[in-house]
This record gives sequence, C-alpha cells and structure tokens, in this order.
Amino acid sequence: MNRVQYVKIIERELQALNKRIDMKILQGVEYRKEAREHKILQKKMLQHSQKSIFQKFFPTLAHF
Repeated sequence: MNRVQYVKIIERELQALNKRIDMKILQGVEYRKEAREHKILQKKMLQHSQKSIFQKFFPTLAHF
C-alpha cells in the first residue's frame, strides 16, 4: 500500500468517525472515545500527507 492509498483510507475513516460523532452529539451522548480516535487519525493524516523537505525544495529531483 502506498502513501496515497493510506491517506485515502484515513480520510474515509475520519469521515465515518465524524458521522458517528455528529450522531452522538445529536443524541446528547458522550463522545470522548471518538474524539480521541479522531485526534489520532488527524495526526496520522498530517504525518503521512506532508512532503519531505527535499521534495519541497527540489521537486524535479525527487522523482528520480
């Protein structure tokens, strides 16, 4: 699995988790566990979607 596929999977998980959180908010139920999971998924997303410093400064050389 490459990085793009991994980021897409995380995005889908975040969307599903957001729906669960929204439903719990509407029902007035505690959603602490989901909020913690959401925070972890966001960190993973940020970590794996960032480009390296080398790719930012030398984008043409990064393809070799």
